[in-house]
Amino acid sequence: MSYRINAGNTLWRFPDLKTVMAKATPLRSGDVLAGVAAQTAEESVAARMCLADIPLKAFLSETIIPYEDDAVTRLILDSHDHAAFAEIAHLTVGGFRDYLLSHGSDSRTLARIAPGITPEMAAAVSKLMRNQDLILAARKCRVVTQFRNTIGLEGHMSVRLQPNHPSDDRRGIAASIVDGLLYGTGDAVIGINPASDNIAVLSDLVEMMAEIVARYEIPTQTCVLTHVTTSIEMANRGMPVDLVFQSIAGTEKANMSFGISLEMLQEGYEAGLALKRGTVGENLMYFETGQGSALSADANFGCDQQTLEARAYGVARAYAPLLVNTVVGFIGPEYLYDGKQIIRAGLEDHFCGKLLGVPMGCDICYTNHAEADQDDMDTLLTLLGAAGINFIMGIPGSDDVMLNYQSTSFHDQLYLREVLGLKRAPEFQAWLERMRVTDPLGKLLPQDNAQALLEIAS
Repeated sequence: MSYRINAGNTLWRFPDLKTVMAKATPLRSGDVLAGVAAQTAEESVAARMCLADIPLKAFLSETIIPYEDDAVTRLILDSHDHAAFAEIAHLTVGGFRDYLLSHGSDSRTLARIAPGITPEMAAAVSKLMRNQDLILAARKCRVVTQFRNTIGLEGHMSVRLQPNHPSDDRRGIAASIVDGLLYGTGDAVIGINPASDNIAVLSDLVEMMAEIVARYEIPTQTCVLTHVTTSIEMANRGMPVDLVFQSIAGTEKANMSFGISLEMLQEGYEAGLALKRGTVGENLMYFETGQGSALSADANFGCDQQTLEARAYGVARAYAPLLVNTVVGFIGPEYLYDGKQIIRAGLEDHFCGKLLGVPMGCDICYTNHAEADQDDMDTLLTLLGAAGINFIMGIPGSDDVMLNYQSTSFHDQLYLREVLGLKRAPEFQAWLERMRVTDPLGKLLPQDNAQALLEIAS
């Protein structure tokens, strides 16, 4: 179906919904690289005006990637909740924006309609929003998940403790774990990006973290961020796998480039459930995403990268994840050129994920060849904290020595807690108090009060 609109003295024509969506997207380098970005500011404004008038129902009849060609499209449409959608079925994209920002749309309302919102609807409405709109609407969305603790409660923010090491050295990883715990991080997950894909090495890391958690009775979960098939194999061998990880994307072809299928994700989910390692809940999948992943795999089909990113959240929500995070600036300046584009993308991703009912976090990061710096990350960190982010990353010194990129440090989460009054997962906070790492208000105590934890690195 073609779309047209009169803007000024020009009649603008867009051949299909996919083109309207792409042209309406705020400028980013990845869409320019893909050749789908608006050519002028006038064209971008016209596309947004056109998009605002499109009924939400159109997204159920016109797909941006054909149903018969793409498993992600089939998942999105086959799992769509028409009863939940009925509440907003009369709205246009512009009307949906007004609805989300209205005083009448609260957390309960947005949770109720979430199953009726497709990723394309979420992406479309985000394109009409200013940054403050993305923050306000996302803050209303509450997505709570549980495994060994409770993540996503209002006024709370969790942190992934990321103790990576370039050679998977046990002592180096253990030292980073101790460092992170003493700063009060790790309630989202203690998660290692391994340098090796050797199953013996990975199993050793899984067992080491399981031993630490069991010995010190830490109410958190662990994860080795390896391929889902490796996690399945470790689970089948009886290894103490907590969370099952996988990077995902918004098209079937892009997921194939990761060596995965939706059936494989389902197998990983079922393998994790069979181990019954959760104590307070069964949310056990951990997914990571990033704008530009489909384009880098030559699997974007002429779509803009932000819409495809939202489709990745449509994949994620099918498997009841504990954690989903956009590694927002990791793919590089070819896709998000500078700090301004990274900040906008982080807010978009968080909003779209939360609107879809996904427990969103963000790796607030950049690569060293991007036109960005730590001040930009401070800005995005603060904005996402105000928007109700479920979790962020905690990395020693904010510099990942294995993946070689810049993220957020153990200190950064302390800043955000101090400024915004954000609490940790309640079970984890109670443990920190018992270990005399923090006081009852969550403030750090002198580290000599936590001698037991220092044994981990010995």
